[in-house]
Amino acid sequence: MTRIEIIANRSVQDDIVDGLEAAIDGFYYTVVPVVHGRGREARMLGTATWPEENFMLIAYIDEGAADAARAVVGSVKERFPTEGVKLFSVGGASSLG
Repeated sequence: MTRIEIIANRSVQDDIVDGLEAAIDGFYYTVVPVVHGRGREARMLGTATWPEENFMLIAYIDEGAADAARAVVGSVKERFPTEGVKLFSVGGASSLG
């Protein structure tokens, strides 16, 4: 089991979610719809000065599905290179339920 976390500009949320749902059968996830913070390139604070916002998607998936998720996110990053799309993963998690 692998935990993936995707943090990206809200402008690409539909592209990422739709791509993951199409690529991974039975893809279950949680979306945190508004995420504020600062990355290497810019601040995303939802204010008048820094108006953009991010979202975060969290999912626990099999390693094969994690490879598919990386491919989907990579494709979105290629299409929208300035939107700040990041995928983090941690393997070896176990499920109790």
